[in-house]
Amino acid sequence: MRQYFRFFLVATLAGFALRLVFLFRFPAITADSLVYGDIAKNWLQRGIYGLGGNGVSPTYIRVPGYPAFLAAIFALFGMEHYRAALAVQVFFDMGTCFLIADLARRMISVRAAKAAFFLAALCPFFANYAAAALAECLEIFFTALALDLACAALESMDQGRIRLWLGCGLATGIGILLRPDGGLLLAGIVAYLAWIGLNRMRAHRPVSGPLSGMLVFIAAACLALVPWGIRNLRTFHRFELLAPRYANEENSFVPEGFNRWTKTWMADYVSVEEIYWNVPGEALDADKLPARAFDSDLQRQETQQLLDEYNTTLHIAPDLDTRFAELAAERIRAGPLRYYVWLPFTRIADMWLRPRTEILPSDTRWWEFNDDPFGSVLAVTFGVVGIFYVSLALMGLWQGAPIGYSGLLLTFLVLRSAFLGTLENPEPRYTLECFPVVIVLASAWFARHSQVPPESATT
Repeated sequence: MRQYFRFFLVATLAGFALRLVFLFRFPAITADSLVYGDIAKNWLQRGIYGLGGNGVSPTYIRVPGYPAFLAAIFALFGMEHYRAALAVQVFFDMGTCFLIADLARRMISVRAAKAAFFLAALCPFFANYAAAALAECLEIFFTALALDLACAALESMDQGRIRLWLGCGLATGIGILLRPDGGLLLAGIVAYLAWIGLNRMRAHRPVSGPLSGMLVFIAAACLALVPWGIRNLRTFHRFELLAPRYANEENSFVPEGFNRWTKTWMADYVSVEEIYWNVPGEALDADKLPARAFDSDLQRQETQQLLDEYNTTLHIAPDLDTRFAELAAERIRAGPLRYYVWLPFTRIADMWLRPRTEILPSDTRWWEFNDDPFGSVLAVTFGVVGIFYVSLALMGLWQGAPIGYSGLLLTFLVLRSAFLGTLENPEPRYTLECFPVVIVLASAWFARHSQVPPESATT
């Protein structure tokens, strides 16, 4: 940074300017934000980690990372002061940019670090979620921190730098406490260390480095989860280190048959907003279902009947859920390849390539260009930018400068993408935690093809 002070100063100011545009023009306080805020407020005022209503009831439907952050903000700046939380997130997000640059420096070169910082600072997706009262901004920060510490530890694998693995594990554990799917980073790092250990065993080399690093890393990550697990055991008398898959309260009914049925045809975010999120409480319109939701006219009629029954009560009772499950089983038997391969692949592609405008004023069906020119232009712009970043990453992987420990990055990308394909709600924000990796891979292309003289890449 001292060597390229002017570059980093200008890029940092540009990054702050972009984030302030989103902070003042598109601040996002969503339904999930209010859930997090309610928990934080009750935690501060009543000493109960729970949800309000008729009294305050303890809950475990959300892991405590983001409520703890909001509680700290509310204690400092005033109750329900979400704007202050967003302002603090802007600084966290710029910190993410520096972590990504350091990761690129360690894995590739100083030239790559400059490119990575520029791409991260001007990434509109980071800036957008920095201005949203959601866990994504902090989750991305701790993902980048964990990866950077893992890379630093790998550089000194056989030098006993256990404190780096300790820090990496704690950062990963905090990420899990922000979003349970942060556990995929834990799995990715463990898998990569196991792969290194196996290769060393085949080469008859010492495995104490990767083995000790793996054990310290796992222990530190699990240590961060222990207080949450003890609290749930004492309060609910059940062992729960994360949160329920469907964010449901204890003993509440989950319509798993309906969820399984949606996975037999769900492929894009549009259906998440128009169908999946409407249950329970809002009517379902069968005309919103895509053609792939039916295998025959008879099945179309059966589906219409099930939706009509739901619309009479706006609730899925166990008997209705059983019938949805039977319909799902019928469709899976008719097209197992569709259910287990093509639809998951399509959901993954949709999450990676769809315009990330879910918390921006753009119509979900932006491609129809029918009522909101600004929203459609915004969606097209975000779509082009997203494809640009992903394309650059692919180019950097195949035609860029050599990337040290690239297996770590790719393992995390593959594991997270494969997991996301199993979800019935393909939301584009779920791939944001992968963007530190995307940007590092993209920086490899700039490192090889930029016109900066080679001597500038020295440290």
